[in-house]
Amino acid sequence: MATEVLVPTLGESITEATLGEWLKQPGDKVAADEPIASLETDKVSVEVPSPIAGVMGQHAVAVGDTVQVGAMIATVEAGDGAAAAAPAAQPAAAESTKSEAPAPVAGGYGNHGATPVDSDAPAALSPSVRRAVLEHGVDPATIKGTGRDGRITKEDVAAAASSRPAAPPAASAATPTPSVAASTGRKEERVRMTRLRQTIAKRLKDAQNTAAMLTTFNDVDMTAVIEARAKYKDLFEKKHGVRLGFMGFFVKAATMALKDIPAVNASIEGDEIVYHDYADISVAVSSPGGLVVPVIRDAQDLSVAGIEKTIGDFGKRAKEGTLKMDEMKGGTFTISNGGVFGSLMSTPIINPPQSAVLGLHRIEDRPVVVNGQVVVRPMMYLALSYDHRLIDGREAVTFLVALKNAIEDPTRILIDL
Repeated sequence: MATEVLVPTLGESITEATLGEWLKQPGDKVAADEPIASLETDKVSVEVPSPIAGVMGQHAVAVGDTVQVGAMIATVEAGDGAAAAAPAAQPAAAESTKSEAPAPVAGGYGNHGATPVDSDAPAALSPSVRRAVLEHGVDPATIKGTGRDGRITKEDVAAAASSRPAAPPAASAATPTPSVAASTGRKEERVRMTRLRQTIAKRLKDAQNTAAMLTTFNDVDMTAVIEARAKYKDLFEKKHGVRLGFMGFFVKAATMALKDIPAVNASIEGDEIVYHDYADISVAVSSPGGLVVPVIRDAQDLSVAGIEKTIGDFGKRAKEGTLKMDEMKGGTFTISNGGVFGSLMSTPIINPPQSAVLGLHRIEDRPVVVNGQVVVRPMMYLALSYDHRLIDGREAVTFLVALKNAIEDPTRILIDL
């Protein structure tokens, strides 16, 4: 007997999602509560578990389809499910037809354009892996997957591309929209934006259109923090089970500065200013679908070790796609570390309804004057973007100076100075 698999409740105000990947194919054995599909929402990816143990039955929707909460997306056959794989032909044909349709579907979702990747294994590859396959021009059928259940990862694609001999690109299947000039061999690719990327784009543009954004800069001498980290990192990791990084210092220093300059931790709601007596710090972390910003709740009450543990957990689960909706909500202030990607300086964009965001950048040795002498010190540029409707320039500069003082003399963090 077949049991329907329904789209679960995805969180407050979220009524639909996009089917990002099938984790189980018709005929595969599944255990109760084992993930069988991955859904992409406006914020995170959500795995759909099997309601029973048995064999994967029919896929009712294709990768890329928009599904409503409560809709049936598949069936699972109880027992050995000998006939479970039979209905697979119909959805496969439907997906093939979908990939060839040139017209965009409702809600702004156009088609990718038919490619060898889509026609070979449209449901076996995640969107990020499909992009990697297209970029490297490799045949996914020749790649041995090292991911869960033997699935191909981006690292597998990169390894396959680096190990193959140089060869001219193979001829691709015809696309609905001509985009290749035969005389030059130049190519174009159209890839539909993920739901997460669309939401990021909309929110960032809304922030620019709404807030009176301004950015102020300062720099900080990282000598003291680097020395403290080098001296205690081994003991710290042994005691707390997590590596001692720089973000723990910056988050703790930021909570102290926010306490002194409450406007930076406030937000505008209508014609009112909302001040917060707590610091919920959003930290930007990288995920396969883009940057996401989980929130460290009540960061002002956490130790540096507690902050590092929380950030480490967020980073791990962001890469796995297992962050929860509630962990992305709220936040009174954001810290974004572009330095891990090599950024020297940037003007970060506010994460509404917050009124400020701190940008950290790469550390590099630069000549500075200390006590009348030119010395080389490890320096980092800090950038604070803020809503000038709420935060004055004096408050923004005062905040950055307080942060700079705490980082250059970490003892201030210990004694709350």
